[in-house]
Amino acid sequence: MTVHALAPLLHNRPAQIPAAVEEQVRVLRFSYIRIAIAYADCGTYGALDEVCTRLNVPRLRGPHCYETFAGRDLLDDEPGTYILTDFLARSFKQTVVAQLGLDRYPELRDDYFRHYKQVLYLAQDLTPENRHLAQEAAAFLDLPLRILPAGVSGLESELERLLTPGSDRRP
Repeated sequence: MTVHALAPLLHNRPAQIPAAVEEQVRVLRFSYIRIAIAYADCGTYGALDEVCTRLNVPRLRGPHCYETFAGRDLLDDEPGTYILTDFLARSFKQTVVAQLGLDRYPELRDDYFRHYKQVLYLAQDLTPENRHLAQEAAAFLDLPLRILPAGVSGLESELERLLTPGSDRRP
């Protein structure tokens, strides 16, 4: 299996995800027998599904990629949960603080995050450094941190399902 990544900051601009996925699929489609998209809907409001249907490529199930790591009922217990992955913990200062302008306008933090009740760190690789970075992110947001060792087995099995001929490949 070969993974071709798209820019992680696309999650900050979900309207750009469908076009980026379409471009990548068009480039790769003649090099691979099967292609799967490792995005859930991720805030595209169905636009990614339209691209996947038109190009006949499956994507991860559900509205959020996070469900792949921790299950579909992830946000049922506390919908006011801000989720961190290893990537987000490591890049929080750039992908959240700088991208949202919180480094320049710190007073916006409470406007952006007032409805959140906790930070949930879905640890794929729970190293001391990643734990520390997740704690720093939660402290910046002034929210309690919950850590869930999630690993990558959910992502691996979901990608296997998507790439297996004859499997249920619907989102």
